[in-house]
Amino acid sequence: MNKNVFKRLLQEAGFNKKQFAEHLGIAQQTVNCWGTTQNIPYWVESWLDNYIKAKQFDDMVESLRPYLKRG
Repeated sequence: MNKNVFKRLLQEAGFNKKQFAEHLGIAQQTVNCWGTTQNIPYWVESWLDNYIKAKQFDDMVESLRPYLKRG
């Protein structure tokens, strides 16, 4: 994954680099180095893809909640 794809996926997920680092529990400086002085780890792209999909699913479920039967 290149730096531009990383930026796009972060934006789609609703993160900036600082928020992403906090969410993962890693140093912000580590994330800042990705794509410049360090390679972006192989797992980041799939992690962000899955986070985005889960967020979309949660949004969809929430939008349907008023129409679900209670009982």
